[in-house]
Amino acid sequence: MISMILKKRCNSMRISTMVAMLAAFAQLSFVEPAIAAPDSALLPQVASPAAVSSPSVSPQLSPSQPQSSLSPEELGDQLMASKQYEAAIHAFNKAKLKSADVWNKIGIAYELMFDNQDALRCYMQAIKLEPANSKVLNNIGTVYVSLDDRKSAERYYRKALKIDPKSADVLKNLGTDLLARKKFKDGGKYYAAALAIDPNIFQHSETPTLSNPSSAQERGAMNYYMARGCARAGMTACALDYLRKALDEGFTNPQKVIADSDFASIRGIPEFEQLLNSQRPQ
Repeated sequence: MISMILKKRCNSMRISTMVAMLAAFAQLSFVEPAIAAPDSALLPQVASPAAVSSPSVSPQLSPSQPQSSLSPEELGDQLMASKQYEAAIHAFNKAKLKSADVWNKIGIAYELMFDNQDALRCYMQAIKLEPANSKVLNNIGTVYVSLDDRKSAERYYRKALKIDPKSADVLKNLGTDLLARKKFKDGGKYYAAALAIDPNIFQHSETPTLSNPSSAQERGAMNYYMARGCARAGMTACALDYLRKALDEGFTNPQKVIADSDFASIRGIPEFEQLLNSQRPQ
């Protein structure tokens, strides 16, 4: 579904801008309605925007519960879960008092429809009500990524981290933003921090930023720093997989890998030695 929308709406976009939009859709902050009951609070894991962190969830709805008995927010949550975003916005807008959570949900619905200006407007309404809401600040950052304003995105991610320094989602988003701006060491540092908090953070979504950056250098760099982060977190298979990709892209070579202390924990492992030997001139 998302690929069809991208094809229709992004034909004239540069590859890097498309990648930025997809990257954002790996990490929005949204409270997934109880109806959907996902494994994590990441809407994009199922194709959602950047780790959508969320507010409090609406109560579990029974399948037989008639729509007329639902509050506007509960109905909106139900419609969001079934990807009926326009109808969800209509439902949320009927709420008598819009909380920061409701404005955040409306913003996410707009962002899922690639309406970044309205998404930003709603997120800003949410942040007026709750200036210290790290999840909304994260989501504002994802909109700026889609608008190709990465400096503003970084500013909001850093604001979110001041409030919630242990958010793996925001650490991942900030790392992606920095790597895309060729700040490889800084980006790698935030990737490593995200992995230390949640070793599965990059499995919550398909992390399109790693598979489709606009140049071989960017792909190689992202894969290399992902490999370093995985090695630090003790995730050997993950480290070897990303390291193989970085070597294939020509970003690094066996000599540099051996000299990198971050890979000390996997030195001597047969698979690691085989990988490096396969890259050496015959």
